[in-house]
Order: sequence, then structure tokens, then C-alpha cells
Amino acid sequence: MARSWDEVATRLVVERGDALSRYAYLLTGSVDDAADLVQEALVRTFGTPRLGLTLPRAEAYVRRAILNQVIDRSRRDGTWRRVRHLAVAPAAVDSSAPASDDRLDLFGRLRELPPRQAACIVLRYYDDLTVDGIAGVLGISSGAVKRYLSDGLRTLSSSIDPDGTRSARAGGENVST
Repeated sequence: MARSWDEVATRLVVERGDALSRYAYLLTGSVDDAADLVQEALVRTFGTPRLGLTLPRAEAYVRRAILNQVIDRSRRDGTWRRVRHLAVAPAAVDSSAPASDDRLDLFGRLRELPPRQAACIVLRYYDDLTVDGIAGVLGISSGAVKRYLSDGLRTLSSSIDPDGTRSARAGGENVST
């Protein structure tokens, strides 16, 4: 027996409304957003009369409309994240002085490394070369490059406390080449 589209809509909301809300909640993680999505999906599905719509088909339409809205929102949010800096001025600008101090400090610590360790660190993290690329440039084995990188990073990180401040260097950290 074919039911009118408004009877199907009423039955869907009464019988499956909670299930649709839970489905939307799983996709959004927000009760309010889930309720908005279900409401909008119901309007999209039943905004114009559809002939021959059964309860299972109507629920499938609404679920698909919910999913499409979540996907569309994430696309819009992603687009907004990419262009938001063009439209919104930051309330306050942080000083770059601490970052400059850290860069200068890192430069000084890098100069304290043995030459091959420093070269490997610079080629890897500044020139973005692979281990094999560094080995080719320096004329050493890949294993040696890995060792220099490991030793150099350990030496650099040992001079920084977890809170980001410089600590006293322990003697014997540098291995000469």
C-alpha cells in the first residue's frame, strides 16, 4: 500500500528519529550539530513531495543527506581554514624575539658540533636531502650518515630542557670525527 509522503515523513520522525540523531551524532560528535543535520536532511528529503517513498527508502535518503552535509561542511571548513587568515586579523601579534633567540641559540649549538655531524644535520634538515643523498654529497656510507645524524640530534637535544630552556652541557657529549 503506497502511503503519502507526509505520512512517511511523520512515521520516520516518530519511529526512526532517535536512530537518525544517533547516526548524525556519530558523524559530528555534537548533539546540537546532529539535531541540525537531521532537521536539514528531513527538509531536503521531504521538502518536495516524492511519490512511492517507503519508510526504509526515506530513511536511506535522510541518512545519505546527513552524510552529504557532513562532507560538505568539512569541505567548507577546510576552505575557510585555508583563507581565514586573509579575512581575519589576529587580535594580538606575538613577538618573534623568543623564536629568534632560539634560532640563534640553535645556530651556536650547531657550530659546536663536530664538522661531519653538523654537515649531516644541515644537509638533512635544511637542504632536505635523504640519507642516501647526504652520503653521496659527503662521500661516506649511509650507515655513517645515520650515525652522525643520531649523535648530532642527541647532542643538540641534550642541551635543551623539556621546558625549552638551555641546560648546562654535559662533558663528553660530542664525538669527534
